[in-house]
Amino acid sequence: MSLTTFIVVINASLMNVAIPTMVDEFDTTVTVIQGAVALYSLVIAALVLPAGTLPSRHSRRRVMTVALIVYAAGTLVAAISWSTPLLYLGWSFLEGSAAAVLFPLTYTELRASYDGDDRATAFGLLAGVSGVGGALGPIIGGALTTYASWRWGFAIQLVGVGVILFFVQYVSQTPLSETRSSLDRGGTALSVVGSTALVTGFILTGKYGWLLQRRPFSVGGVQFNPLGTSPAIWFLGFGLLTFAAFIQYERRLERAGESPLVPLHVLTNRPFVSGVITYNIRSIISAGFFFIFPVYLQAVLGYTAFETGVALLPYSLASILFATFTTGWRKHISPKTLIQVGIVCMGIGLLLLYEQTAPGQTIRSMALPVALVGTGVGLILAQISNMTMSAVPTADSAEASGVLNVSSSIGYALGTAVVGSYFLGQFYGGVVDGVLRSERVTVSAEQRNDLVIALEDAAETATEATRQQFLDQLAPRQRQLLETVFEASMFDAQQAALLLLVLFVLLLLIASTFLPRQIPDTDERNNSSESDSDSAREGSDGITED
Repeated sequence: MSLTTFIVVINASLMNVAIPTMVDEFDTTVTVIQGAVALYSLVIAALVLPAGTLPSRHSRRRVMTVALIVYAAGTLVAAISWSTPLLYLGWSFLEGSAAAVLFPLTYTELRASYDGDDRATAFGLLAGVSGVGGALGPIIGGALTTYASWRWGFAIQLVGVGVILFFVQYVSQTPLSETRSSLDRGGTALSVVGSTALVTGFILTGKYGWLLQRRPFSVGGVQFNPLGTSPAIWFLGFGLLTFAAFIQYERRLERAGESPLVPLHVLTNRPFVSGVITYNIRSIISAGFFFIFPVYLQAVLGYTAFETGVALLPYSLASILFATFTTGWRKHISPKTLIQVGIVCMGIGLLLLYEQTAPGQTIRSMALPVALVGTGVGLILAQISNMTMSAVPTADSAEASGVLNVSSSIGYALGTAVVGSYFLGQFYGGVVDGVLRSERVTVSAEQRNDLVIALEDAAETATEATRQQFLDQLAPRQRQLLETVFEASMFDAQQAALLLLVLFVLLLLIASTFLPRQIPDTDERNNSSESDSDSAREGSDGITED
């Protein structure tokens, strides 16, 4: 399960650093290749909830085997792709569909296979491996892209899938539920539409704005900006309405005695819901951090993809160390306290990075704050996954895992949209303001906004390569001016985005106050209730006989 998580997590981060090379090889644009990354995330978010329920109806071993074979097929297609449509098919659709099954399946299998301290250790190890995969991805991807080919990034995953297929024999063959229920087609359709709409809305916010349109939005030559609004708000509103309809539909289905996609007692389980919310906000922070930090390191400090991975190494080591070896601490300190200590560590680390943001910042000086952020993530994930999944009975773990993972997918999309768009907005706005100040030109707010959008459209200057390409087209005086303005704007944008992440950390701390003090043990409680019921029935029978 850990190796499966490692491969799926490393896949996205490994290929992000290869985007410029892939653009050249396919003779396309950055937007097209980034579209494949966005579509990969969109497919996972859309399918993860219904896919998470498969272990309730089918053999867990068979579900995992089929998903791994589909993932391997997608990896092979992506590795040999000679066109972007083929890349989309292999990477975005086939790998995305398989990942939507594998992500929740790992949580489900650990929930069903372990108890007590062993379960906490298993979830902690899974969290640590996930963190390492996210951090090692840029190092491996950067090395392969630089010294071999980005295609090897896909090819080496086939080796990992082969190893997992050997060990899949140890996964249980039995479904989680003794009675095989039919698929809730209506609930599946509503969850897919709702997740797709929400994630699409978040993706569109960066370019088109949250409420009012930043630029025209058109599909097939037809513009869609009713009342001057951004398309994002319509997608987000439609997604929320769809999920409201989903809950109503599931309630009606359950009242009719049929099997809903997600039982309502899972959605009304307070410890589970508080855990999901905490996990979701943590996903927002992680997504935002991993968006702005690598861009800052490469675009401002001039680090390569490999050096960026090295700078993130303290995060990886700290996260896996504290996620794996602190699970037993709950005997002495409540899991809720450990989570809150982790949140405080994240906040301190981000504030230290804010203070350090300057031209002289080095990998060595960043080691402590980056390690503190990793420590916080490790402490949180070591407890929150176990706490959340233990709040529901094993029989409902597949559905609960689907809910947890769809929440996480939406959280990552939201984090990238909110923090990423804020970061880039501060950067592009800072460039425009810097140029206007240097030329002593005064413009209206509307004109400034038009200039910011024009700069965004002119060149994607938030990366080192595209920034240099943009600067090379200018006269020497203009180039010197803009190099200074670019650097100052990126430092300001980095500090502003770090402060925004600190605000999210404060929100996470507030959300954590609603967590239970201890890890719930639902199965024990259920068994105890059944035993009490049996005893009551036996006593009742005895009284009747007397």
